[in-house]
Amino acid sequence: MSGKDVKSVARILLGANLILAGIGHLTFARKGFQAQVPNWVPLAKDDTVIYSGIVEIALGSAIAFAPESYRSVIGKIAAAFFVAVYPGNIAQYTHRRSALGLNTDSKRLSRLFFQPALIYWALKSTGNSNN
Repeated sequence: MSGKDVKSVARILLGANLILAGIGHLTFARKGFQAQVPNWVPLAKDDTVIYSGIVEIALGSAIAFAPESYRSVIGKIAAAFFVAVYPGNIAQYTHRRSALGLNTDSKRLSRLFFQPALIYWALKSTGNSNN
């Protein structure tokens, strides 16, 4: 498999995962995602989860289906989104909120290290072919 093929598979997998996560925000994992909303967010936790779910579905669709000329910009937007929601992961850890299978301090802490990987994934799978 060529580097371009690997990049395409990585991009489509990221898009599919975002779409699935967005659907989870709106349905089966809604309560769990509420545990990640920091108390300082000025919206109701459920509203925040719904809005972020809609954004995830839109971003995932854009990552998976956008023409090549738009992918780099969409990847940067997705990376910025992952940065923007990182405080939710920190809040889940610092407030010791068990949700989404993160029911120990060590699991919640390890989740904090996954977010930078998502940022990297978004940038590398959508960036220019010479990146």
